[in-house]
Amino acid sequence: MGSTKRLEELIKEYLLSSLGVLLTALGLVIFLIPHNIAAGGASGLAIVLNKLLPLSVGIWMYIVNAVLFLVAFLIIGFDFSFKTIYCTFLLNFLIDLFDRIVPIYKYHGEEVILAVFFGDILTAIGMAIAFSQNASTGGTDIIAKILNKFFGAPFGLSILFIDFAIGISAGLVYNIDTGLYSILAIIVNGTTIDFVLKGLELSVNVWIISDKHEEIKNFVTSELERGCTVFEAKGGYTNKERIALLVVLKRRELHELVNAIRRIDPRAFFLVNEARQVYGEGFKEII
Repeated sequence: MGSTKRLEELIKEYLLSSLGVLLTALGLVIFLIPHNIAAGGASGLAIVLNKLLPLSVGIWMYIVNAVLFLVAFLIIGFDFSFKTIYCTFLLNFLIDLFDRIVPIYKYHGEEVILAVFFGDILTAIGMAIAFSQNASTGGTDIIAKILNKFFGAPFGLSILFIDFAIGISAGLVYNIDTGLYSILAIIVNGTTIDFVLKGLELSVNVWIISDKHEEIKNFVTSELERGCTVFEAKGGYTNKERIALLVVLKRRELHELVNAIRRIDPRAFFLVNEARQVYGEGFKEII
């Protein structure tokens, strides 16, 4: 039973990761690549290299990621999940497919800011969906890992500097406007990913104190199918022995719990806190 449930979760993770990669590829091919907007990552580096040696962006991405994975393997060992490798080369394939093999509509309008905006929205939503499933699309993450291992450089800061370097490079090989739009795209992309991830991943922890704690606990475990931790507590004002329940939920499940508490014990006291990252069964796995 456990293995079947894990298989279902794994299939769901790969389907959602694939959807995220598809959205990312569409944002790049339709909006960013036609205007040479190098918004960081392997795709941004491929756009810069495309100007120097006119291979398609998809082909350059294959080359860049293959070299980066090889270098990472030789220097820091095999430190990447299969899901990351899968998403990295699926993104390569989809970009190459939509850009060169089965061309789709591309926005060539004069308003480059629209390309930056809509391209960033699509790619950020796609990347956030992939990140929420513990997946990554490789690229500059690999360089950041190497810098972190040998120089102790903070991982997030390394990615930011690498992406900015790619944006500046676009300004050098194309023109200053392209470089500035690329840097703008990097900033907007990072901000949008954080915003979307907060909505996708945000969980809450709920502390509940109620005389009808047993009924509430049963609702949590049987109806919501969530775990519940029971603590013995003592009221500071009344000195009365009480039971406190700790429940961790996805934010979308909170409404059901609040309604159940209201129905079971309208006099219950409960406290809700945001939990940005939750690891363990029913949430993100530590991998």
